[in-house]
Amino acid sequence: MKRFILVFLLGLTLHQFAQNSPTERSKHFNLENGMAIQGYDPVSYFSANKAVKGEASHSTNYQGLIYYFSSDANKKQFLANPSKYEPQYGGWCAFAMGDYGKKVEINPETFKIIDGKLYLFYNAYFNNTLKSWNKDEKNLKAKAEKNWSNIIKP
Repeated sequence: MKRFILVFLLGLTLHQFAQNSPTERSKHFNLENGMAIQGYDPVSYFSANKAVKGEASHSTNYQGLIYYFSSDANKKQFLANPSKYEPQYGGWCAFAMGDYGKKVEINPETFKIIDGKLYLFYNAYFNNTLKSWNKDEKNLKAKAEKNWSNIIKP
């Protein structure tokens, strides 16, 4: 019986490790060649209140995701508190996540900071989803949180 419990606990631990591995984590993120936010600097959204393209010379690999930064100072700031700067819903469109629970591409220059978190939106072909989000933000945000947690469940 002890052997069974030991094997069960070992299996559970390995399963949990696999769920948190960089490969497992990255499969839910909106990446372009492994790069998050299409190469935009996640810190600039907060410090400059605008989207700034990062540079490969100021990049880091954080838990399987490559982030570009516009400066080493921004890179250091990110590494000190990555969860503060990573985009919500894996960098997918917040509106689409709330409206119908789907992973939809974004325009990295269309964003909003809400309660200290970065939300990105689709904006192309006369369809700026940030405008739609703003009309019903409270409900869409609640639905997006629920939909995202269902997507990332093991």
